[in-house]
Amino acid sequence: MELVTSINSHSLAVMLLTVFALFLFTREKVPLETSSLFILVALTVGFTVFPYTYENTTIHAIDFFSGFGHEALIAVCALMIAGQGLVRTGALEPVGRVLSKLWGSYPKLSLLLTLVVGATLSAFVNNVPIVILLLPILTAVSIRTKTSASKVLMPMGFATLIGGMSTTIGTSTNLLVVSVAVDMGLKSFGMFDFFLPVVIAGAFAMLYLWLVVPYFMNERKAPFSDTSPRIFTAKLMIPEDSISQDQPLDDLIAKTDGMMKVLRIHRNSTDMYVLPNSKTIIKAEDMLVVEDTPENLKTYETVLGAVLYTSLGAVDDEHPLMAEEQQIAEVIISQGSRLNNTTLSQTRFLQRHNLVALALHRSGKKTETIMKDMGDINLKVGDVILIQGKSEHITELKKSRELLVLDSTADLAHSKQAPIAFFIMFGIVAVAALGILPIAISATLGVFLMFLTNCINWKDASNALNTQVVLIVVASLALGQALLKTGAASYLAHLFVSAMQGSSTIFMLSGLMLLMAIMTNIVSNNAAAVIGTPIAIGIAQQLNLPAEPFVLAVLFGANMSYATPMAYKTNLLVMTAGGYTFNDFLKVGIPLTIIMWASLTWLLMLFYNL
Repeated sequence: MELVTSINSHSLAVMLLTVFALFLFTREKVPLETSSLFILVALTVGFTVFPYTYENTTIHAIDFFSGFGHEALIAVCALMIAGQGLVRTGALEPVGRVLSKLWGSYPKLSLLLTLVVGATLSAFVNNVPIVILLLPILTAVSIRTKTSASKVLMPMGFATLIGGMSTTIGTSTNLLVVSVAVDMGLKSFGMFDFFLPVVIAGAFAMLYLWLVVPYFMNERKAPFSDTSPRIFTAKLMIPEDSISQDQPLDDLIAKTDGMMKVLRIHRNSTDMYVLPNSKTIIKAEDMLVVEDTPENLKTYETVLGAVLYTSLGAVDDEHPLMAEEQQIAEVIISQGSRLNNTTLSQTRFLQRHNLVALALHRSGKKTETIMKDMGDINLKVGDVILIQGKSEHITELKKSRELLVLDSTADLAHSKQAPIAFFIMFGIVAVAALGILPIAISATLGVFLMFLTNCINWKDASNALNTQVVLIVVASLALGQALLKTGAASYLAHLFVSAMQGSSTIFMLSGLMLLMAIMTNIVSNNAAAVIGTPIAIGIAQQLNLPAEPFVLAVLFGANMSYATPMAYKTNLLVMTAGGYTFNDFLKVGIPLTIIMWASLTWLLMLFYNL
C-alpha cells in the first residue's frame, strides 16, 4: 500500500462515510441491514457519478458488490448453516448431558468445565449454537437448585467469545480479518497460527470468570422469576335471574371490554356443548368455558353475575383454581429464529403448539403481562415470551428446535442424524486445518453432505442464514476496499503514527488493539475489523515492521465484545435469560477486556520480538 500523507476529495468522502456508517451501526432504531444497504448504495452511486482513478486505474463502482461473492462471506454463510445442522440434530447433546449430570454433584468444578467446554467448542463452531446448547442446561440447574442463573450465564457467554478468538474459523470477524489481509498481499494465517497466545491469555480470563465473577455478581432475577402457572381453565355458570340470562354472547363479551374469550358453552349443565357464536343466546344454567388469569376470571364472575366453577365445584378456599398438567417455560427469540421480525399472530405459533402466551419481556423495557394484543407485537432477537401449556406440548416444542426453550428440565433432543452432523463438522474443520481445502470450500462441501444425509433441509438453511450478517459483511468489505483504493486507509495510518510519534512500537500496537476493543463494543465487530485491517497494515508499512502482529491486534481487539450487551448477539441472549442490566456488562466486561488486552499485548511482544 502506497504511503499517503495528504488527502483527496474521494478519500475524504469515504472517511466521512465511514464515520457516518459507524454512527448508523450504533442506532438501535435503524436496522443494521438498512444501514449496510445505505453504505453500499452510497458507495456505488457516489463512485459512478464521481469516478476515481488511481495509478492509471479507474475504480469501477460495481466492484463494491464483490463482497457478495467474497471467499470470507461464503465461508461465514456455510459455517452458519453447518452450525444449524448441529443444533437441529442435537449433535452436541452428549456434551450437554454430561455437563448436566455433573452440575448436580460438583457445581464449582462444573462451572469451570462448562467454561472450558464452551470455549473449546467455540473455537471451531460459531458460538451461537454453543450458547443455545448451554443456556437451557444452566437455567434448568438454577431452577432446580433455587440459585440465581446470573452468576453463571454471563461467564459462560464470555467464555465462548474467548474461545472463538483462537482460530481463523472461530468467528466471522476472524475470517474477515484474515481474508482482507490476504487480499492486501499478506500470507494467509493457518487455522492455529494464533491459537497459543489466545489460550495463554484466555487462561487468565477463565480464572477471572470462574473464581471472581460469581462472587461479586449480584443475584439478578430472571425476567419471569415466578414460575407458577398463570392461566386457568374454568367455567362461568349463569344462574337464574342473572343479568346475563337470555343475552347474546356478544353483549356478555362487551361487558368485559372484549377481554373474555369463550372456548365453548355447556348447555343447561349437561355434557352437551355448543361452539361459541356471537349471536348465541345464553340461557340460565349455561356454563361458559373460559381461559384466563385468576384476576380476570373473578372480574368476569362479578361483571356477568355468574358463579365461577372448576371441575371440583364452585371456586372457594377449599376448591381453588387449578391448572393440572400445565407447565410454563420461557422462549427466547434467538438469531435465525422463525419468530424474529414477525408476530405470534402471523406465524400462528401458539395455535400450532397448543400454548398460551402469558407475558413478554424485552431488555430495557417493562415486562408486559398477558394482554389482548400481545400476538401483534413485532418480536426481536433477545425478546423472552413466557408460555404455558401441557408438558408434552412444551417437550415437543423443545424437540422441534424451532426456538430456544428454557424450563426446569435439562432434557435435550437427539436425532439419529446427530453423529453424522458431528462427523461432517469435524471433517470441515480437519480438511481446512490440514490445508487440503480452503475453509470456504470445505464448509460448502460439508453443507452439501448435511443436505444429502438429511441433517438439515432448505428451510433450516434459510433460517440459519442471516440477512443482517450478510449485509454487514458486504458493506464492511466495500468500505474497506474504498478506504484502501482512495488512499484513505494509508492516510489514517499516517495520522495514527504521527499522533504517537516518539511512542514505542508496542505502545502503538497496544493502542490499536484497545481502539478496536472500544469500537467493537459500540459498533459492529465485523465493521470494526474490516475497516481496521487495512489501517493496521498501513501502520506496519510506515514503521517498516511485519504486518502480522498489527493485523492480529485488530483481530483480537475486534473480538473483545464484552462490555456492552449489544456488542455481540449472544450477549443479548445471555442478558435476557439472566436478567442482567447494562451496568452488569460494564462491571464484568471492562475488567475482562483489560485482562485480555494486557495479556495479548504482552504475548504479541514476546512472539514477534517487538
